Amino acid sequence: MAATSGSIFGAMLQEFDGAARILNLEPGIWKILTSPKRQITVSCPVQMDNGEIEVFVGYRVQYNITLGPAKGGIRYHPNVTLDEVTALAAWMTWKCAVAHIPFGGGKGGVICDPTKMSKREIEALTRRYIAEIVDAIGPEKDVPAPDVNTNDQIMAWVMDTYSMHVGHTTTSVVTGKPVELGGSLGRREATGRGVMIAARESAKHVGFNIKGATVAVQGFGNVGSISAELLAQEAGAKIVAVTDWKGGVYNKQGLDIPKLLQYTQQKKTVDGFPDAEPLTNADLFKLEVDVLIPAALENQITAENAPTIRAKVIIEGANGPTTPDANKLLHDRGVFIVPDILANSSGVTTSYFEWVQDRYGYFWTEKEVNERLEAKMCEAFSAVLQTSIKYKVDMRTAAYIVAIGRVATVTRMRGMYA
Repeated sequence: MAATSGSIFGAMLQEFDGAARILNLEPGIWKILTSPKRQITVSCPVQMDNGEIEVFVGYRVQYNITLGPAKGGIRYHPNVTLDEVTALAAWMTWKCAVAHIPFGGGKGGVICDPTKMSKREIEALTRRYIAEIVDAIGPEKDVPAPDVNTNDQIMAWVMDTYSMHVGHTTTSVVTGKPVELGGSLGRREATGRGVMIAARESAKHVGFNIKGATVAVQGFGNVGSISAELLAQEAGAKIVAVTDWKGGVYNKQGLDIPKLLQYTQQKKTVDGFPDAEPLTNADLFKLEVDVLIPAALENQITAENAPTIRAKVIIEGANGPTTPDANKLLHDRGVFIVPDILANSSGVTTSYFEWVQDRYGYFWTEKEVNERLEAKMCEAFSAVLQTSIKYKVDMRTAAYIVAIGRVATVTRMRGMYA
């Protein structure tokens, strides 16, 4: 798939190229690793509640399956494109390789607006979409998961639809399921826990104590809120600022995170939280803190606002929150950035644990899940940090070097099938 000007896939190729050049990747392997293996486009007719039939377009891309089955979420959004899904599948390839788990990269999406659909319509769409791609997915082929606007209930429908087609219950076809249907304990907290581990390990490297360290968090959804909670409760850090879609709050003495979590459950925003000053997103980035966690949308840290950032460490809880230009500016100033494909890889790592448990038919305690996650995250962080030091590059480039190197090595070993 050729990169077009301004395409998301083109942005992925830009990140790939820098690391591939350092590795002196041979042209043949380069071509293989920049070409999606399989791109599926399907039409999904659904009878809506008003009796009319709508035809939705769905995609499933399996970018690379050299290391194992494709792994990646399914998103429901009006702006889903094949270019976006392909880029996300590529990033999943590198994320799984950085995490050192036996999965390739995949991603799915359906062009729809689930906020304007009933539960029955969403279920009907899900079942039809899975029926259309059923031959391409499976525990040893491609294992979907939740993503934007999809959740554990939708994954339950995915599992049930696939199971009806193959004639037996197959829980390991999908991850992110309810615990009652073979989901893993600790999955909901996994990405936030990984961000906490990345922040703790970064503090050790940069040279400050995470206990008592000041932290600012942009975005207070699943990742941001759990990162803040675990950093405060388990690492002893001081969360001084949080912003979300509506506003933000700041307290230099540290926010009361349990109370803030209760407040957001009721108000659906951090805006107006008592015992704190109001704060904008722009001001959050200017705070002099030890750790900044962008856990909202992509392209939040840009060449325009990067010069005002005074954090020592940035942990990317969100996907793609920092533009390439901003990354270079910050790295040149000595800011230590843990990139998304490492910082939030704990989500897919725990999805891997769920897949393993389903295939075993034996389930771990939450303590066991967290212990295994700790080990995998520390292993991944160390591998990327050592690569960064070896090649004298930033952590983002180092993460790509690790990932591309692992996929390229196995590609060479497997050889060409003809």
